[in-house]
Amino acid sequence: MPSPPDSIAAHLAALPAMQRVPTPKAAVFQHRRFVDPDLAAQLIALIDAGRRPSTIADDNGDAYFRTSETCDLAAHLPPVARIEAMLTALSGIDPAFGEPLQGQRYAEGQEFKAHTDYFTPGGRDYAKYCAQSGNRTWTFMIYLNDVAAGGATRFKLLDKTFQPEAGKLLCWNNRLPDGAVNPATLHHGMKVRKGVKYVITKWYREGHWRG
Repeated sequence: MPSPPDSIAAHLAALPAMQRVPTPKAAVFQHRRFVDPDLAAQLIALIDAGRRPSTIADDNGDAYFRTSETCDLAAHLPPVARIEAMLTALSGIDPAFGEPLQGQRYAEGQEFKAHTDYFTPGGRDYAKYCAQSGNRTWTFMIYLNDVAAGGATRFKLLDKTFQPEAGKLLCWNNRLPDGAVNPATLHHGMKVRKGVKYVITKWYREGHWRG
């Protein structure tokens, strides 16, 4: 991974199509029309074929905290290999630090309540998920389709809400400049009110991914 961590943000900020979200609290970027409709359709088909109920780490007892479905996307599949290569070229992050690509499907009424992508240091499952590869650093999330109503991603502490838009990439650094986790990256995958929402997500770690 590029070092220091801020070099990734500088790299992203220099890309012509990348827009940095104006906030001093976190490094957040968006890139519209990053994925073309044909590739998006192929990824949606894979998610539909392999979806299962989503789970969470550090279960908080709320059965309705995350009601979406999840799909692990096999790296050998051509659409997955293509988007992985696109993300590597865009981010400049060595793919050895990346978790396997994951897809999510949100039907009407489904959501993922406010959460962070990093694992809370000292949390019940922190050692389980971070002992091998360290904590999560960057998140890259792509909306694969437009949604008739709802399904926005809301960063309450940043006072920013992003609407689903086919092909749009949203990415952010889950850490502060000193390497500590950044609570301001708390975000809510809001309820889909009409239609279905598909996204894919790529997370990167502090160390090489070892599963």
